Amino acid sequence: MAETASPQQHLRRELGLGGLILFGLAYMAMGTVFTTYGIVNQMTEGRLPAAYVVALLVMLFTAYSYASMVRRYPVAGSAYTYAQQAFGGGAGFLTGWVLLLDYLFIPMINFMILGLYMSTQFPDVPAQVFSFAALLLVFVFNVLGITLVSKLNVAIIAISTASLVVFTTLAVKAAIGNPDAPSLIDPFIPGQEGFSPIFAGAAVLALSFLGFDAVSTLSEEAKHPRRDIPRAILLTTLIGGAIFIIVSLAGALAYQPENWQDIPRELIDAAAVVLAEHVAGQWLAVLFVLVSVAGCFGSGLAGQVSVARILYSMGRDGTLPRPLGFLWSRYGTPVVAAATVSVFALASLFLTLEQAAFMISFGALAAFSMVNLSVIRVYLFPKAGDPKPVRADWVLRGVLPLIGFAMSLWLWTSLQPGTWVVGGIWFAIGVVILAINTRFFTRPVPRMDFSEGPATEVIDAVAEAAPFK
Repeated sequence: MAETASPQQHLRRELGLGGLILFGLAYMAMGTVFTTYGIVNQMTEGRLPAAYVVALLVMLFTAYSYASMVRRYPVAGSAYTYAQQAFGGGAGFLTGWVLLLDYLFIPMINFMILGLYMSTQFPDVPAQVFSFAALLLVFVFNVLGITLVSKLNVAIIAISTASLVVFTTLAVKAAIGNPDAPSLIDPFIPGQEGFSPIFAGAAVLALSFLGFDAVSTLSEEAKHPRRDIPRAILLTTLIGGAIFIIVSLAGALAYQPENWQDIPRELIDAAAVVLAEHVAGQWLAVLFVLVSVAGCFGSGLAGQVSVARILYSMGRDGTLPRPLGFLWSRYGTPVVAAATVSVFALASLFLTLEQAAFMISFGALAAFSMVNLSVIRVYLFPKAGDPKPVRADWVLRGVLPLIGFAMSLWLWTSLQPGTWVVGGIWFAIGVVILAINTRFFTRPVPRMDFSEGPATEVIDAVAEAAPFK
């Protein structure tokens, strides 16, 4: 196994800044605030907005670290690429492996929610039927190419945005007309158990912000990756976080049960439908279901696109089976990787929503921690031939990523113990695969070759003149 695996194929560069932001927001589904609405409200005693504020603060530090790394390595691979270049092939593989746990569950949870919402309107049809139909459609669109995905994202985001505006307006109206409604600051004040439940809820909400991480996987499909990918990462985080806080606050003001702990599990999973009906009646509940289904489909589509490209990147490098690095020449898409993701997504037919949410957050926070550390390693302790750090780097590439690492680690350790058991097993499987790949660590792990030819040199030259650095 050679130490350097030079790729002979590259994805098509077709996305501008607007398309990248839309992709990130579609991945978040914008309405993803309702994905774990009941679960996190139950965990935080109704302090979902406070949990989103904590999550947004953590994500901003981490998003800045992603933006810093993508300027240095504008290729597909996300946290896998960054950890690989900072700490070596072994660390890169294990980071990518844990990140896969996150990405493989993203399509699952969207198909799961889609099925749950559709079953509220068609109770005689099993939710799994709707989930499976969506899974097949997403695979087809993924194979047909990123341009089609981008166009679908525009339509889905337009619909989702309109529905969120309608819901928020009606929720605020309901709160104004309710003399028993809580004040604006009540959802941000800790309950009887203090901040601990809010931090635990924020850890789960890490899954809501995966849009900025997903943007980094499109570095090889962006027209100007060094300039546009960092901007898209930060803007996606800010826009998505603002939407989550505003919508969750509107929901908290419009409807707060006396005790979230008394609500049955089947209603917790579909709490958003109950909320919509409480705000404006059955018609809004039906509209909410339709829009949520569209949002889940868009997020599932974006999620499968992202994880397929990570599998493609790892297969191309030889750290996973080589067929995963195959591109279909007709559409320029990683068809084998996309099919692999679809097979894993079949788990959505039997897992619970809570199980999927916790596992996504476990993989995400692990990857976020490694990316923050990678910034420190790459910029402050460069390899021979790399630029030496200047004074500003010790703050921008040292202090800020260190804060991001500490906050990510803090949320990571707030997850439930059972999540750590499953995550530990997944990590152990990755170590076994790595040992087999390297013949028990006697041979080096393949590493990516970043020489992409004249086209990339032109892109880099344009980006160097850009104001964002």
